[in-house]
Amino acid sequence: MPLRPIDAIFVHPKQRLYVVYYRGELWQLPRMKIDDRSWQNRRPYTDDSSSLYLSIHQAINDPILAQKLRTLDLPVAVRGSTLPRFEAWWEAHGFRWLKDRLLTGESPLAAHQTTTSAAKVLNDQPDSLINRQTNNHTDESSEVNEEQVSTPSADTDIFADMLAELTDEVLEQKL
Repeated sequence: MPLRPIDAIFVHPKQRLYVVYYRGELWQLPRMKIDDRSWQNRRPYTDDSSSLYLSIHQAINDPILAQKLRTLDLPVAVRGSTLPRFEAWWEAHGFRWLKDRLLTGESPLAAHQTTTSAAKVLNDQPDSLINRQTNNHTDESSEVNEEQVSTPSADTDIFADMLAELTDEVLEQKL
């Protein structure tokens, strides 16, 4: 493999559990929740790996765990595939796909996709909401609580560092 192993989240549909593909090893989480507490209680996955399917959701909402697992926003065509099929795709096309994303300036990090989506939602507020606030029409339904609308600046900085590290790794790689 030209690049270090990928971090990815798989689902075992019959046992209803998550299995994390972490740097080439499979780790079973104790419950159907992906957070740092579950990660601390992980154990090696020893069952049949052909029954694992790549989760369609690779973004990790827990900021602590998102710093440890560098999951990627994988192509739609790969999502839902079995572990052997995913490994074959990653070996054949993963490095080129990752390099292309980085060269075009796109972030391949799944965690980065969720923070950019949150920032886009904040920036794309409807003009009617802004007009209501500037026209002093402040009924309870039109007020925006500052605690509810928080900017993801701290998360963005963390993920920017992760992206810079990934970019250095990939673009310095000799083919």
